Amino acid sequence: MSQEPADQLFTIRDLLRYVTSRFAGSDIFYGHGTDNAWDEAVHLVLRSVNLPLENNTVFLDARLTREERALILERMEQRIDERVPVAYLLGEAWFMGLPFHVDNRVLVPRSPIAELIQQGFQPWLADKPVHRILDLCTGSGCIGIAAATVFDDAEVDLADISEEALDVARSNIDLHGLGHRVRAVHSDVLDQVEGRYDLIVSNPPYVDAEDLADMPDEFQYEPELGLAAGDDGLDIAYRILEKARDHLTENGLLVVEVGNSWVALQQARPDIPFTWIEFEQGGDGVFVLTREDLETI
Repeated sequence: MSQEPADQLFTIRDLLRYVTSRFAGSDIFYGHGTDNAWDEAVHLVLRSVNLPLENNTVFLDARLTREERALILERMEQRIDERVPVAYLLGEAWFMGLPFHVDNRVLVPRSPIAELIQQGFQPWLADKPVHRILDLCTGSGCIGIAAATVFDDAEVDLADISEEALDVARSNIDLHGLGHRVRAVHSDVLDQVEGRYDLIVSNPPYVDAEDLADMPDEFQYEPELGLAAGDDGLDIAYRILEKARDHLTENGLLVVEVGNSWVALQQARPDIPFTWIEFEQGGDGVFVLTREDLETI
């Protein structure tokens, strides 16, 4: 008589092998933090039972309870059959090595800006002081909160038009114990933002209409409000460029991700002296501008 997989697979190692094989034999799309079946399986299996993603070899031969095995296999089936991103199945994602609460009210964190944050936005900030930071179109709050852990004296505002997204961001402020200097701000791009910042960082919606229509099923779980930005994907970027200068300090820095829409932006605005970042860990479509650069617009 045949047995259920949950009655045949007992250890972390067993589950990792099985889930990897099932993922590799499926047509799921990797685009929410991993790019292959093994890493996707590691994330799903280990975090489903609250084990660390790093330094975990000691657990490989640990036996799981039947309830734990059933949970992992249920989530595996959802990932394959329903194409739900692993981050939503787990209710968490990792950004710059930090955990964040996520659900379908916010995008899954995956911005290459994490690399810039780790580097303290050098060399562009040089020795300029950073007292106030704005994470614009914040979603889960991952960029602003990660920046707050690097600039540990800075006050950080997390701004978004979506109150639902801000609820998630507030939960992440609490998760990281940063309520004393990080706050959520409701704003339609920069319209309700007050004051000036030494650093404005934004990963706004930047998907053009054609790409939005062609996106894999996994992206249908993400809020369209966080993805769509008009025919050329630049509706929000233009609004940021229009008003950012009024919200930067004299030596302030603007960092914005526009993804695949960067070519269209460069062609549309050759008058703007964009500096496009080259990332060691992959990713593109992120520009840097100083307040002085913005004065030329």
